[in-house]
Amino acid sequence: MTRAFIFPGQGSQSVGMGRELAEAFASAREVFDEVDDALGQKLSKLMWEGPQEDLTLTENAQPAIMAVSLAVIRTLEKEGSFNLDGKAAFVAGHSLGEYSALAAAGTFSIADTARLLKRRGQAMQRAVPVGEGAMAALLGLEFDQAAEVASEAAQGDVCTAANDNGGGQVVVSGTRAAVERAIEIAKTKGAKRSMLLPVSAPFHCPLMQPAADEMAEALGVVDLK
Repeated sequence: MTRAFIFPGQGSQSVGMGRELAEAFASAREVFDEVDDALGQKLSKLMWEGPQEDLTLTENAQPAIMAVSLAVIRTLEKEGSFNLDGKAAFVAGHSLGEYSALAAAGTFSIADTARLLKRRGQAMQRAVPVGEGAMAALLGLEFDQAAEVASEAAQGDVCTAANDNGGGQVVVSGTRAAVERAIEIAKTKGAKRSMLLPVSAPFHCPLMQPAADEMAEALGVVDLK
């Protein structure tokens, strides 16, 4: 049997995330402390106490989700005699989860990963200011159908089918007005449900190209194993 570990992406953040784990296990607390030190901020306090709107900001949500992911891995390793090399043939992740996967595999240090994700979040937010972009999940449509919805909704703005999550769930991304149009159009095309996602920027669409350029520079100088 082949086993893979998949790490979550943005949108899975919530106030209180990781707090019970940190209270129960020193190995988890060490990860949160390492991330706080790397960033020079008490990200753990924001994660555990909020407010939610600050935690949802891309530059905070991305390192926060990674921190919880790596706290789980470290705790499994130290408390459960778990060895990722022996238990998984592959690691992968949704968007920022790819960075969590690389850290779990030892490609990046946790500190470097935290700094990369902070910069990634800031670059994404600079590319599109808060409130100007959006993402929405369209449930009950296949990718080709969602792509047609996005194209119809664009109307001169940017709106693309960004993520094919499988099982009839596709995420569209672009300017907020276009994404809101896509939600309404999807309803007329047979979507079972359409909803905005709790993110602060329109990821995985052409509006993110400036952030991609900045991250290529950042990844070019980080220590990679």
